[in-house]
Amino acid sequence: MTNQGEKILVEVRRAATKRILYLPHALNQMNAPERMISTAEVRTVILHGSVIEDYPEDVRGHSCLMLGYAENGRPVHVVCAPKPDYLAVITAYVPSPRQWESDWRTRR
Repeated sequence: MTNQGEKILVEVRRAATKRILYLPHALNQMNAPERMISTAEVRTVILHGSVIEDYPEDVRGHSCLMLGYAENGRPVHVVCAPKPDYLAVITAYVPSPRQWESDWRTRR
């Protein structure tokens, strides 16, 4: 991971200790019947996952894509942006094998 990737990871986890705010798009994605991603799974990704893409120039503010695994081993991607008083969860989804290599870190 680059220094920038390490920096955003520290910022993500710091912001998450204050508050996690789920944006409407994230809630829609998490609640889709074929996904059903819990807030506990998202929290696990945030606290124990890794940054696989860093978006320092994102229009929503510096954000990143994280990869982690649910208790059942299911991969989960979370896009989030640390803010001074909270962590904004932009979206969360189960990565598709059509779009991602089997490591779930590399786009096809």
